[in-house]
Amino acid sequence: MTLASMARKYEARKLPEGERQATSAMIASLAAEGYDTIAAPFGNALVEAARKDERIVGLTADLGKYTDLHVFANAMPDRFYQMGMAEQVLMSAAAGLAREGFLPFATTYAVFASRRAYDFIAMAIAEENLPVKIVCALPGLTTGYGPSHQATEDLAIFRGLPNMTIIDPCDADDILGMVPEVIAHNGPVYARLLRGKVPSVLKRHKPDYKFQLGKAQMIREGKDVLVISTGLMTMRALDAAVKLAEDKVDVAVLHCPTIKPLDLETIAAEAAKGGRLVVTAENHTVIGGLGEAVAAGLLTRGLAPRFRMIGLPDQFLEAGALPTLHEMYGISTAKVVEQIKGWL
Repeated sequence: MTLASMARKYEARKLPEGERQATSAMIASLAAEGYDTIAAPFGNALVEAARKDERIVGLTADLGKYTDLHVFANAMPDRFYQMGMAEQVLMSAAAGLAREGFLPFATTYAVFASRRAYDFIAMAIAEENLPVKIVCALPGLTTGYGPSHQATEDLAIFRGLPNMTIIDPCDADDILGMVPEVIAHNGPVYARLLRGKVPSVLKRHKPDYKFQLGKAQMIREGKDVLVISTGLMTMRALDAAVKLAEDKVDVAVLHCPTIKPLDLETIAAEAAKGGRLVVTAENHTVIGGLGEAVAAGLLTRGLAPRFRMIGLPDQFLEAGALPTLHEMYGISTAKVVEQIKGWL
């Protein structure tokens, strides 16, 4: 059976040039109250890029509607491959396509890519330094389905993999900017994905914000606390900073959408300014993620500021409603405020 014969043909109409498709109603949203949202930014950005680049193909392991790749599948059914619930096959096929000159985007849930398909990613993709772009939904604590679906350790798993670039976008602005830079990057990429109706956060706080691969950017200045954050937690850090300002606590937020390579030059320069409590914030276990990477980077540069970490505990997490879980495990806006106040 050829790879082409395995492709499931979508019967939905092709999108006219420039038209954006809304996300599936089945897809959950992490939209924060008060923020505008953009529907399926990853799927729509990929369609836009693919119209200009015939090398781009999309693959998924039976999760097109849950990774926003259904948008690409509906627009370009002849360039979409449904591999079934077989993540190892998904990654192997993506590697083969990359070897033949294509630019494959492989999507599944983060927990399945990091746990089930790791060896295939390591041997078939990373060791060969192939331009496979692995884009995964449900990163960290963005689902209430429990440990089987919560990828709380994926950053730690992939940080140790040579050649792998790692991205943890905050919002729709990051995702829209990430896609063209990922395409231009000559090597494998692992990107966490917020799906469905994704809030537009960064440009609300910094109108000229533009995603830059490998670069950390200051979104908000502050003299009392420096929060170094990534992914969903940059949104929480910014919301917490607004609330803390009401108590005369001035919080700076440094957003790090690229986890590897980490922009330690910018991080160290900000941490060296002195006098501020330095806090890392991530939607990931405190083991092996952004916090430990920042701590090691600062210490090896001779910097030892007052330092704390906000992240998920080193344990398997409960199932339940996301707002309840975020409160329970300390990554809600209210808990970020509470922790920073306690440390001050």
